[in-house]
Amino acid sequence: MMTIQELREKRAKAWDTARDFLDSKRNANGLLSEEDSTTYDALEQTIVDLGKEIERMERAERIGQELNAATTKPVVGTPGAHVTDIPKHSTGSDEYSKAFWNSVRNRNWIDVRNDLQVGEDTEGGYLVPDEFEKKLIEALEEENIFRPLATRIQTSSGDRKIPVVTSKGEAVWMEEEEAFTLSDDSFGQLSLSAYKVGTAIKISEELLNDSVFDLPAYIAKEFARRIGAKEEEAFLTGDGIGKPTGLFAAAGGAQEGCTTSGANITFDDMIELFYSLKSPYRKKAKWILNEQTVKALRKIKDNTGNYIWQPSVSNGIPDTILNHPYITSVYVPTAEAGNRAIAFGDYSYYWIADRQGRSMKRLNELFAMNGQIGLLASQRVDGKLILPEAVKVLTMKA
Repeated sequence: MMTIQELREKRAKAWDTARDFLDSKRNANGLLSEEDSTTYDALEQTIVDLGKEIERMERAERIGQELNAATTKPVVGTPGAHVTDIPKHSTGSDEYSKAFWNSVRNRNWIDVRNDLQVGEDTEGGYLVPDEFEKKLIEALEEENIFRPLATRIQTSSGDRKIPVVTSKGEAVWMEEEEAFTLSDDSFGQLSLSAYKVGTAIKISEELLNDSVFDLPAYIAKEFARRIGAKEEEAFLTGDGIGKPTGLFAAAGGAQEGCTTSGANITFDDMIELFYSLKSPYRKKAKWILNEQTVKALRKIKDNTGNYIWQPSVSNGIPDTILNHPYITSVYVPTAEAGNRAIAFGDYSYYWIADRQGRSMKRLNELFAMNGQIGLLASQRVDGKLILPEAVKVLTMKA
């Protein structure tokens, strides 16, 4: 079995082969014949397949490291010391966590009501335990490619006002003993709300009552898969109506960087987009685009004849476009007429507001005829780019 490094080197060689083929087969118009295009597509597919295999092996390596990690923590406190800082009547207590999962499994229902009162929500459900919520956030970050890039805050209420500098003051040249000129910064406000997103999960009573079945892990994984996909879609293309405002939204999204001069993306278009972003933001900038757009960019050269897409040959160093890493998502619009197809910028200026407390509610009767119970899981979240100039987008010519 090949190692990750060997696969990286093999992919780099495959890219060299595909690049040389592309250079040798272009006609006077810079295009490939139908037969050569089919051959190149096959070569490129090999590169894509090797990239996916590298990602799979990297994931397997991370999982192995997690499984081999220590399962216990060393005792650093004084043995026998009385711990007083553990919350006894909150969603972070052991009592609440035990009562919560017993209530989901419907065990000792009457006995756990008092423990759950602290976590009741207005819709008849219960706030999930703190430990489970942390696990859920981690799972959401794995499912959602955009969450790790953004700035995340916790809100206790449904609305959060964020002050934003809309214009800055400036210094002026002065004559001797001339009075100073006032030049104040102007401030505006952005509001982050709390939009509700939820899903329903059905579980058989046999699984539910099986003590071996890891109920919290199953719910966290399934909840994260469904909610993470919806979040990613909204953070990228949401219109702000009943959902967050996405990066690619025409209103409230990123600023226009450039519009292509034709139906296809050219090197000049990419350079225009690159330098439309101010230098301070380019330090941590990444590209976000669709995989089909990446495929088109693999064929573009710079002014010195080098391709702007370069594969990674070292562990920990990602593939790059114009020497900056990129991330792909199926929710980014494709490079078609009128679409905003590529984003480039510092995504830490996109703020995600998580409303504290994710809620879960059990349905006992709806699926009882099938020997199942339902679980309604929901959360409140909003997202918005608070500084539009920090991210620029490329728009395809209409």
